[in-house]
Amino acid sequence: MEQDNLKREMISELQKKILLMQGFKPTPVGSKSLHLGPIEAAFPNSVFPTGAIHEFLGEASEHAAACTGFISGILSALMQNGGACLWISKTRKLFPAALKIFGVEPRRIIFIDLHSEKDVLWVMEEALKCKGIAAVVAEVREISFAQSQRLQLALERTKVTGFVIRTDANKISTTACVARWQIIPLASKLEEGMPGIGFPRWRVDLLRVRNGNPGSWNIEWSDEGFRPVTEIPIMPVLPEQWRKIG
Repeated sequence: MEQDNLKREMISELQKKILLMQGFKPTPVGSKSLHLGPIEAAFPNSVFPTGAIHEFLGEASEHAAACTGFISGILSALMQNGGACLWISKTRKLFPAALKIFGVEPRRIIFIDLHSEKDVLWVMEEALKCKGIAAVVAEVREISFAQSQRLQLALERTKVTGFVIRTDANKISTTACVARWQIIPLASKLEEGMPGIGFPRWRVDLLRVRNGNPGSWNIEWSDEGFRPVTEIPIMPVLPEQWRKIG
């Protein structure tokens, strides 16, 4: 019996060490949670994995824009304790002033526009090696397993969090990224008697997550951050290849 208990303790400790290496570290006392609500329960230890690469699928322009908004909400929490963010792309469409909606000061984002996707991935890899950076975002058409593995290795010492937005759904393949996301824009709810548009809303699909539980949630960004949406709109169907691969 004692031997069995000892084995279980050893396995448990080994699992904790593996999770720490993969970015699933416990939230430090006094630090601010990302407040992703029910989404956080999908991750090991119910902690959003920082110090890892997250992959977002954004084939259509509206999907890429939704990814940008959702990532910006995450950046608002990651950048609270200082540090800048690098946003690297070949054809950037992000309007910097819009970042203020998500509590991110545009002056703290360093935008790097390059001529080739090869350069985008190289700059991201080098940026991930810099300890003073809070996060790195890169927009690319595709990324191979070997390229994603190089990115993961680049942040092993710095623990910088990386986000890759992929825009070519026809070349989706297995990667070394800790999680694969798809963000679908949803119609916002207008406040009665108020002009304009409501808070940004998305259907957040966590298609794959290492050692976690994939799922789908309706989320809204408000003045207080992320919050779940109770009413369920009509949902589009995921392309079959995105559900199977990876």
